[in-house]
Amino acid sequence: MKNSACFVFVAALLLCAVPPASAQGKRKVIIDQDAAGPGGTDMQAILTIVNSAQVDVLGITVLSGDAWRDEEVQHTLRLMEIIGRTDIPVVPGAVFPLVNTKEETARREKLYGKIVYQGAWNWGKPIHGPYEIPPMPEGAPTTKASSERAADFLVRMVHKYPHEVTIYAAGPMTNLAMAINLDPEFASLSKELIVMGGGIAPQTDDPEFFATPRREFNFWFDAEATQRVLRAEWPKIVVTTVDISVKTKMSKELIARIASSSSPSAKYVAKYAEEGYLWDELAAAAWLDPSIITKSSKLYMDVSLDRGASYGDTLVWTPGMQPGLGERLVEVQDDLDLGKFYDDFATLMMAEAPGAKHAAGEPVQRVPEPPAETASSARR
Repeated sequence: MKNSACFVFVAALLLCAVPPASAQGKRKVIIDQDAAGPGGTDMQAILTIVNSAQVDVLGITVLSGDAWRDEEVQHTLRLMEIIGRTDIPVVPGAVFPLVNTKEETARREKLYGKIVYQGAWNWGKPIHGPYEIPPMPEGAPTTKASSERAADFLVRMVHKYPHEVTIYAAGPMTNLAMAINLDPEFASLSKELIVMGGGIAPQTDDPEFFATPRREFNFWFDAEATQRVLRAEWPKIVVTTVDISVKTKMSKELIARIASSSSPSAKYVAKYAEEGYLWDELAAAAWLDPSIITKSSKLYMDVSLDRGASYGDTLVWTPGMQPGLGERLVEVQDDLDLGKFYDDFATLMMAEAPGAKHAAGEPVQRVPEPPAETASSARR
């Protein structure tokens, strides 16, 4: 009897020590994002991942791209407050590209023609300097960003969870390039790299891509960082390009569908969403549910660092045709099940964030009405 009781006691202790199966099975991810807001593709992509019960979001690393870093950090902190996930670290990263500058871009435009979209350099309401934070339509956050640098955080996480952490990269790649420079093993210690970026031959009359189909903002803004990252030793790279992204649309009907939910995420999206492509959201949703993608191909991919008109252009080769200068084989998404994507996306936007915690007596934080003159742009 004594031995039997001892066995039962030890077994009970072991069961208590083992996390539930749901916790064991969660996919670890770091969201590396140029987090313009409120609303728009950057914030909606963050919500797509954070609202999934499949994942454990280790942190959100923020860098300049669609907007300037400091403003983006504030939008991200506020979003985490609204949905009740202030436990997720928001970690500031790069303010400027490694090499590319606004001044060099202006010179290149005079020589080679207009560059339609330049993110923080020519977009925004209003356009402003790198350390200015305009009034925030959704309200200013009361929580603070992490004091750790994004590159340090990225390296620390992959060492803490070797071969378990997915890096979801939906902005320029400066943070990731800095992490690689800090630790050459960073990429190989990760599980995979999920990228929204690049363009090959998108079928669209969008003026941004019609004349320059291979110039895509995320790759172009910091082309040197893009090349550094694409050539690193990732176990796997999956790329959502402009080609497939322009097949999607945030329509009025989709916004209305999301608005039918009373969750904090749905209220936020319904208030700040505008019609436009679902760039980053597709990359996020397809990572969560790969069955959304109905066709993909394997290509060698790189980026042009030529100082002329082709600077930042996406370069691709079919296997056997690559020059062998360090380019890597990646999985490029070609086509998708639009209905499934919209269903998955709407479901995630309408969901309550798993693990959400709101202030006592305030189960849902109010999302203020945006003044008309500061409403977010649908651009990216």
